[in-house]
Amino acid sequence: MSTNLAIIIVLIALAVFLFLLWRRAAGRLREIHFRKNSLSSRYGKMTEQFMPFLKNYPYNPERFRFIGSPIDGIQFEDDKIIFIEFKAADSNLSPSQRRIAELIWQKRVEFQEIRIE
Repeated sequence: MSTNLAIIIVLIALAVFLFLLWRRAAGRLREIHFRKNSLSSRYGKMTEQFMPFLKNYPYNPERFRFIGSPIDGIQFEDDKIIFIEFKAADSNLSPSQRRIAELIWQKRVEFQEIRIE
């Protein structure tokens, strides 16, 4: 075997080893990112359940109904119905939540009674 061929084989083996090492590290980083997002999501879902019962919640919590997704819930008052989404200090509405808010602001909300016989 010539020296050049041996060097090429070693370089190819090194490249394959580095690729596999990189792939393994990237997989672990994705897993860590997923776990972090998952924990954050679970924490958010848990805290949403308590928000209507906090002292600074401006409505009667007994008149709040949880929906969960795409918005957290609906507050039923005598003179209005309020769609509510709870957010932490720096979180933002998702695109679907923004679209729902826009439809409400445009007064494109309806009530329908559907009967099943």
